Amino acid sequence: MENTNRNVFGLHGVTGMLIATVLLLSILTGLTILGISAQREVANKPYVINNASSIKVRSTDASKHKVIVK
Repeated sequence: MENTNRNVFGLHGVTGMLIATVLLLSILTGLTILGISAQREVANKPYVINNASSIKVRSTDASKHKVIVK
């Protein structure tokens, strides 16, 4: 049985590999841009800790001491 339907530049060949590579690189670029924009947004909103001496190390109330500075 001879395989006569081979195509190097078909969807399962070089073209498919290039499409997959471009798709993965565009996803990586998009997620990187979203991550950088999220970091910039958070960096512009610092917080201060009110009454730091009253915070217990393993307390669920520790997050209540943070105040976002506007």
